Amino acid sequence: MDVSSRVLSELASREQALDQQIEAARQDAQREIEAAEAEAARILSQAQEQVKAMTAAREQEMAAEAQRIREEAQAQAKEEVLTAHSRSEAKLGQAVETILRAVLP
Repeated sequence: MDVSSRVLSELASREQALDQQIEAARQDAQREIEAAEAEAARILSQAQEQVKAMTAAREQEMAAEAQRIREEAQAQAKEEVLTAHSRSEAKLGQAVETILRAVLP
């Protein structure tokens, strides 16, 4: 009985040590999972900030491009108006000359 008690005591002691090792491993795994989740959340947050920054930059680029196009169109329209005005002045001058020649001998 003495030997079997020692064997049982030794087995119980080993079981307890194994239980402690299992619990320590479980706690380590839980800490690693929590660290990985925190890292994933950080990466996601960083990616969202980058998307916001890229979106804002693209919107600024588009606004600048739209302004440039408007300015070019306005400059072209002014140029066309000046050209048309010059042509009409020239035609008016020719018409006046033609009328004066016809009226005055």
